[in-house]
Amino acid sequence: MYDELYEQSGSDIIQQLGKRYSDYRKRIGYTQKEVSVKSGLSIFTISSFENGSSTGVTVASFIKMLRAIDTLEEIEKLLPELPKSPLKLFKKQQKEK
Repeated sequence: MYDELYEQSGSDIIQQLGKRYSDYRKRIGYTQKEVSVKSGLSIFTISSFENGSSTGVTVASFIKMLRAIDTLEEIEKLLPELPKSPLKLFKKQQKEK
């Protein structure tokens, strides 16, 4: 699965994200116009992202779109917080002794 992901171009991945975003938006029941009003982005920007014709959406715009459909928490899945380093924890324990 990961090999297939790494074989895709950045544009391909963004197009897939746009399609997935469209699916989320529709399932939740929002129109592109409602997302536009809530996010402050143009309908053209939202439509272009969803249909894959624009692969240059900024992270800031993507965050606005997620917030507009009440799914901002999904951003955590992109880069989850790293767990504490076992080596750092060990060193910290050694200092406390």
